[in-house]
Order: sequence, then structure tokens, then C-alpha cells
Amino acid sequence: MVSMATPVLLLLHDPSRSTGFTAADPALPVASALDLGITRGDGIFETITVIDGIPQALDAHLTRLERSAALLELPAPHLAAWREAVFAAIDAHDDAPESFIKLLYSRGIEGTDEPTGWVYMQPSGDFSAERTEGIAVVLLDRGYHSTIAETSPWLLQGAKTLSYAINRAAAREAHRRGADDVIFVSTDGYLLEGPTATVVLKLDDRFVTPDTHLGILPGTTQESIFEIAVVNGYRTAYEKLTPADLLRADAAWLVSSVRNAAPIRSVDGVPRSIDAELTESINSGLASRTS
Repeated sequence: MVSMATPVLLLLHDPSRSTGFTAADPALPVASALDLGITRGDGIFETITVIDGIPQALDAHLTRLERSAALLELPAPHLAAWREAVFAAIDAHDDAPESFIKLLYSRGIEGTDEPTGWVYMQPSGDFSAERTEGIAVVLLDRGYHSTIAETSPWLLQGAKTLSYAINRAAAREAHRRGADDVIFVSTDGYLLEGPTATVVLKLDDRFVTPDTHLGILPGTTQESIFEIAVVNGYRTAYEKLTPADLLRADAAWLVSSVRNAAPIRSVDGVPRSIDAELTESINSGLASRTS
């Protein structure tokens, strides 16, 4: 059951240089039609899960916001301002078991050199089915070689940008094929990431994820899962992985901040087993984080 809590919207006064924000009505228009984040997708964002009032992996999300800003050559975000706004949104939001906060940071109105920033919070959807029954995925060619981040840094691989048209198109293609989600594959045959998630595999006694040097977004939830895995005696690694690794894995997940760990139950229509007990343990560990 999704909570009917009222969303919260805060507008940062100066997201790159100082603290301060103003509350706004999320039901009313507040962004300029000339903002480059709207007209060009020229901006970045982060999505942070909030469990019982605690923003999960906040430091990791803020660090990644700063990294994405650097890749886009945006002014460095004033992290204290964003942090303050995150907790102000939580204080203003109605209680809900699971919510999410979205940080949006754009280049602003063209010609002004004044970036804009928003913090938005609302209750999360119900992902219990995905977390327990699993998801069906298809493999889609991303059209890039695995060295793309090194050879063509202007393509901004590994930045969490507002330009999500391709990711949404991939999700629609998955649905046309009768699947729930996508794992992108490089032209030279390596697993990359999902449109909104990171791939994590259990191979024997190791938890493994694709190497971030392949031009993919570093996963904050994946980092937390690795921390949980180490505590429970597993080894962890970042490696070049192939579809064959996905098929032979003891367990596989797509993991993200809001959905958490969703076990993969089939790949391109081929069923694969899920480890329900291990998945429940991972998601319980994610939900119990205190930072």
C-alpha cells in the first residue's frame, strides 16, 4: 500500500555556493520553461531512499552528485546546502515507512550562469513483488564499446544526468518483449548496467559487479550490498562480466536506491533460479542502514 503522504518540494537559493532554500507547492509550476535542465536535459540528479526518516547512503549520493557535476562541468554543488535541504524535506514530510528524495541540479536558465536546484520528496511505490518474486530482464546492446569512457569522455558515460530518454526507451522495449527490465551490454560483449539499476551477481562465494571503468554509473546501493556481503564472509569484486557469467551465477540482482535488490528470475525468456532467502537478507540489511 502506497502512503498518501503529501509530497514536499524545496527550491535551493544558490545550490553551488551557499545554504538556504524555499518551500514550494509541488502541485504548482515552479521551474522556468527556459531552464536548460528542461529544454536540454543539461543537469544531474540523485534519488535517495528514506527509511523511517533516515536517508540511506546520503554521503555516497552526495559524493556521486559532486562527481556527476564535475563530468558535466557544472559548478560544484554546495554539499552542505543539499544536505540541509534533504533533512528539511524529511522534517516537513509526513511519516511513511519508505519514501524517496530526489535531488535535481541543472545548469539553469541559458545565459545566466546561475544553476538551479530542487529537492523533492514523496512516498515510494510498493516494490514487494519485485523484491520477492523477481524480475524478468532482457539484454540490449547499448551501442558502445566497453572503452567508451576512456575514448569518448564527452558522451558522459557514468554521469547520472537528466537525459533519460534512452533509458526510458529501453524500458519500453523490455515491456514490448514481455520483460520487466533491461541489462545493457557493450558492443564487445560485456555486461554494463540497467537503465536505472546496477547488476550484482553471486558467483560461488563472491559478490561481483561490472567494473565501473566500463563507463557505467557507480552504484550506491551496490556499495552497501558489498559492505553487507563482507560482514557475512563473502568476497567482493569489480570485474568485466559477460552474459555467460549472468547465466551461470548462483544468484543475480538488479539493485537500485528505491527498489533495492530485485532478483532476476529470467534472462531473454530463459528462466533462472532466485535465492529468496539471500535476497530477503540483503534487503533487510539495506533497510536497517542508519546512514
